[in-house]
Amino acid sequence: MNDNLPRAFLPNFCAIRMVFAVVVSSEFLAIVLTLGAFPPSDAFWGVLSLRSLYIQWITLSVAALYCLLRAPLGRLSHAVAGILAWLLVLLATLCVFLAAHALGLRGSSPLMPALAHHLAIAGIVGAVLLRYLYEQHRERERELAESQARLQALQARIRPHFLFNSMNTIASLTRVDPDLAEQVVEDLSDLFRATLSDADTLSTLEREFELAHGYLRIEQQRLGGRLRVTWDVPDLPLDAPMPGLLLQPLLENAVYHGIEPSTAGGEVVISGRCREGVISLAVRNTLPDGESQRARRGNRMAQRNVRERLDAAFGEDAGMVVGRVDDCYQVRLHFPVGRR
Repeated sequence: MNDNLPRAFLPNFCAIRMVFAVVVSSEFLAIVLTLGAFPPSDAFWGVLSLRSLYIQWITLSVAALYCLLRAPLGRLSHAVAGILAWLLVLLATLCVFLAAHALGLRGSSPLMPALAHHLAIAGIVGAVLLRYLYEQHRERERELAESQARLQALQARIRPHFLFNSMNTIASLTRVDPDLAEQVVEDLSDLFRATLSDADTLSTLEREFELAHGYLRIEQQRLGGRLRVTWDVPDLPLDAPMPGLLLQPLLENAVYHGIEPSTAGGEVVISGRCREGVISLAVRNTLPDGESQRARRGNRMAQRNVRERLDAAFGEDAGMVVGRVDDCYQVRLHFPVGRR
């Protein structure tokens, strides 16, 4: 995605869910306008049916125009796109009005006053709805900005205890195994390099696995046999794009909350599958003995950031589920292959 292009405030009117919302909203508008006209009780349903048909023609025509012109409108500034979108509402109203007049579906009222009346209603309703869509867009942009700010804070934050422990591990290894100490330094530098990268830059599944392996190697040098790691990720598309630093915070949580507090250590299992164009990854860790007394409390900041970044990158096609599975703690996330 080119970040230099303006982000359109009009939603995707090609989506089935949006078309359904347009139809339902139009019907409500038809009911309100019919009630406001105070027709005779015996003619209410006939008036409502004609008005519903008329309004549905207009709104579905506008939705079709917005769908066809989605890309051009998205490249314009919000002000220009809003004005053009409003003019399209008036244009669709004019065309449907003239079609209804040609088919003899309009009443006996004079042509020009009736046209002006319909255009005024369409202009007011269209302006209100476009303003509402713009405010919804601004709110979404604010939420996205806050999410990116939290992401930057997360990427800039490696737990101090992990950094200090890593440095102590490196210091001890330099005396007994300099080559291994060099490997730990390289793994640590890779993690820091990833934390300093642009939060909007997409990573790949292969790169995320490399960072995860590096992080776990560091922790295994410190925890030794107390940390057992199992990888179960066969036949995954390693070139699949994904937001960076998704796995490492989840693994850090697994080690910090599940392995370190246990005197006997524990196991971290990373599993993954790809089915029907959707990648599913899971991080599972054993829980410490006497969990109610020994478990560490957390603020779930990493999980919130991972969930929000998945939503920002893939929308409703991605998600994350957290819970207990077979007496273990598991975080499972899924996202589509090759989409953002």
